[in-house]
Parts: sequence; structure tokens; C-alpha cells
Amino acid sequence: MGVKSEKISTQELWARLFKSPSVGDYLEKTGDVCEMLAFSEYISQLCKERQEKPENIIKRSDLESSFGHRLFSGARNPSRDTVLQLAFGFEMDTDDAQQLLKIARVTALHPRVKRDAVIAYCLHHRKSVIEAQQLLYDNNLPLMGGKRNEK
Repeated sequence: MGVKSEKISTQELWARLFKSPSVGDYLEKTGDVCEMLAFSEYISQLCKERQEKPENIIKRSDLESSFGHRLFSGARNPSRDTVLQLAFGFEMDTDDAQQLLKIARVTALHPRVKRDAVIAYCLHHRKSVIEAQQLLYDNNLPLMGGKRNEK
């Protein structure tokens, strides 16, 4: 999905790192490949590529409007839950959501974690953030965005 950069697998980067005579040599040879865009730049670029307005993404993410705009401007950094909500707002699949989590420098979804499994299932099946919240609620799991689950 979008946001162009040289495609080198993580496995290949590990191999290059461990084969390098020094860490300096590795960093010099890999250059920009080791740098990730700032989260705000990444999501703004995704909007441009998809010809979407941030307002639409924010609304589908079920985020408060001014908070969402601060994420896009870089004035605020997202929590893991906010990144997940944005993944729903961008209508991402699980792989794209994992990439978004990586760019945000937060932990990836893991199928052994019940809450993560529910969220990943919803992303895979193209459910909305509201439908995902309902499934979390139905399974007595914490809702995204710090919303209380008082079942």
C-alpha cells in the first residue's frame, strides 16, 4: 500500500546489518531505507494518494475532529488505539494496519491477544470502527480509544 520507498524486506536488512563490518558501514549503505516518515507525514501522504480529505478519515475513525486534525498536523502523537481507529478510518486491511502501527512506532496486532484478534478480524472483514467496538463490547474486551466497557 502506498507511500513509496525502496522495498527491502526486514529479513534482508537484518542480513545486511549482520554482514556489515561496522554499524557505521551499514547505516551509510542503507541510508534512507532505515528512516521512516513521521506518522503525521505518512497519514497525510496516504490521504493524498487516496484522494481523501483528512476530515473523512477522522469521521470514519470515530475520532473527535480537532484531535484528529492535530494528528494530521503532527501536533499530537497517537496512542496505539488511535492508530487502530485510524486504520478503520482509512478502511485498511490487516497488513496495512500493521504497517500503520509500525510507522507510529507502537506494537503490532498479535493473534494470541484476544482484543487484537477481534480488531484484526474486523479489519480483515472490512467492518467499521463502530462494528469493531461492538464486537469488543460483546466479548467484554476494552474498547478502542479508552472508552469504558460497562457491560
